This record gives sequence, structure tokens and C-alpha cells, in this order.
Amino acid sequence: MKITRLTTFEVPPRWLFLKIETDDGIAGWGEPVVEGRATTVAACVEELSDYLIGCDPRNIEDLWQVMYRGGFYRGGPILMSAIAGIDQALWDIKGKASGMSVAQLLGGRLRDRIKVYSWIGGDRPADTAAAAQAAADRGFTAIKMNGTAELQIIDTWDRVQAALDRVAAVRDAVPTMGIAVDFHGRVHKPMAKALLKELEPYRLMFIEEPVLSEHLDSFLNPMINTATPIALGEWLYSRWDFKSILASGAVDIIQPDPSHAGGITETRKIATMAEAYDVAVALHCPLGPIALATCLQIDGCTYNAVIQEQSLGIHYNVGNDLLDYLTDRSVFDYAEAFVAIPSGPGLGIDVNEDYVRERTEQGHRWRNPIWRHEDGSIAEW
Repeated sequence: MKITRLTTFEVPPRWLFLKIETDDGIAGWGEPVVEGRATTVAACVEELSDYLIGCDPRNIEDLWQVMYRGGFYRGGPILMSAIAGIDQALWDIKGKASGMSVAQLLGGRLRDRIKVYSWIGGDRPADTAAAAQAAADRGFTAIKMNGTAELQIIDTWDRVQAALDRVAAVRDAVPTMGIAVDFHGRVHKPMAKALLKELEPYRLMFIEEPVLSEHLDSFLNPMINTATPIALGEWLYSRWDFKSILASGAVDIIQPDPSHAGGITETRKIATMAEAYDVAVALHCPLGPIALATCLQIDGCTYNAVIQEQSLGIHYNVGNDLLDYLTDRSVFDYAEAFVAIPSGPGLGIDVNEDYVRERTEQGHRWRNPIWRHEDGSIAEW
């Protein structure tokens, strides 16, 4: 079996899909994307195709190492996301060729399903109590919300109080629900110290990305000393990025994204490293159906996987949603706050290629919002 072609598809709302074809007629799908940089990642996939055309797609580890090491420069979101989508598609091919799911190829499933959580609110959270109650009414037992709007490095206490009021409203509305609060990289160290302390009484499931990853080394003590579990990892792209974070003892849950962190091959290694430190895994996935199927295959054979993010109904999904690109939409049916690990061959989903090609005609040019502080300086989004 030889790889014959790689084709990328930019599809709404903000996703990039990849199809890898072989001379045996078996094709695999991946989702290589950096949100807001889909075209750049597509160019990187095309460059990497020089290493892949004519090769046996089943030699995944060798192809991964060639893509990672063969260009001399390595790491970062663009290259690792391009490798990630290719890697996903290679595993999809290997699973289809063998008649087994990716989880089976990786040693077999140790769970049949995994808990999922629902996003509530948007970038500027409002009416969060009602949204949390609506999520509970749909059967979810855990939600995640943005903690704040934009914050200056040193900001006023009313901004902190507004965040506390939103969390308090959710806790009062759904007393037993798991609540995760995402700081989204918007919070700098001085304000993060205050928020971590003030949020402790609300018994959060976790606080996500308390500060930007580049500031973690100066924020280890506050993370270690808070009673609230700390989750992070969407801005880390390889096992080398995670190595010092795991060794620090400051993180309780890691959140690598298998569409950014080198795909199934690399994310599985990261998760195994975390297990050695007794750290949980909650894979990052605000993306499309191929990305979610990838996460679920990893979850299915990863002991320390605890909960799965998913994008159904998320505020980014304007025009198209998670299930629109699938032939069988029931594969991601949620029941009692859980989703089943897909058992079909490869990633366990059937992509509706005709619809993918149709929506590629529209494409997208999604960009992150640009926020500014009152003084005109740019704010973290």
C-alpha cells in the first residue's frame, strides 16, 4: 500500500479537513488546523506531502519522525498541527485496512464511553446561570465557562467581582454540576493570583489556563498551593513542551489537543507521560468531527482520561456544526452525560465527502476577535 495523494478542505465554520488516499483505494481523514491559520497549516501539509507520497501509510512512527525531524526546524503550532492531521489520517487508514478501531490498534479499549462537558456562554459571558440550567436539562453534568472578559495586567476589583458573581450564579443554579472556569490566557499573573484565591469556595472542577503558557514558570507556587485543580495544555505541542510542566507538580489535568500536538502518535505519548505523574487527561477539542473522533479513540485506551471537551452548539459553530459533515450523525449521540467510543474501523466515523466538497466552495476566513483595553492597547482574547 502506498500513499498517492493528500487533499485539504477548508470548511465552515473554521475547520480544515485532510484526506489521504492510497493505491489500495483506502482513504483516511484528519483534521489539521490552527484556528485562524487554516490556510497556513494547509500549506504546511502540502510541503510535508513530499515526505509521504509513495510511502507505506502503515509505517506511522517512521513517517511521524521523518516529518518532525526531517525539516531540521521543529515544534510550534503550525508544523505540529500539520503533522497532527496527517497522523490522524494515517491511523484512520491503518484501522480501516485492518478492520479495527484506532483504540484497538493501540492496545484495546479500557472504557466504552467517556463523560463530556458542554460550553456555556460566549466570549463575554452573560446569563450563565440560565445557560448552565439549560445544559443540565439536556443531560450534561459538567459545563465550562469563560471566567472573564479582557483584563489588564493590574485591573480593578469590580472585574474580579464580576467573574465571581457569574460563577456564583451557576453554582446556585446547579449545585451539583461540575464547573470548569477557563481563564483563556486573558489573565495575567497579578490578577490570576487573586482569582485563584477567590474562586476556591465554589468547588470548581478545574481552572483552565490560569496564565499564558510562557508565564507558567513564574506562577508555579500559586498553582501548587490552590485547592482547585489546575488544567492546561492547549498551547503546548509536544512531549518536550509538557515535560517540565509535568515535573513541576503544579498541574492536575493536562489538555493536549490531538489536532495541534502531533496527532494520535504524540498525544498518546504525552498522556502516558502524564500517567507516570498521576496527572489526568482532558483532551482539548473545540473543533470538528474528525478531531472529536480522534480524541475519543485516544480516550478509549488511555487510563487517565477523565472527561472530553466537544463543540456541539459552541458559539464558534456558526453556519455548520459538529454533526453536519458526517454520514451517520448518531455516532456522537450523548446519553447520560457520556458519549460512546466509536467502535468502527479507523477513527470510527464516515465523513460525508460530497458535503465536504460542497462546503469547501464557501470555505472560511475565520480570525480571532481583536479586543482592546480602554486605553487602546491590545487585550488578550
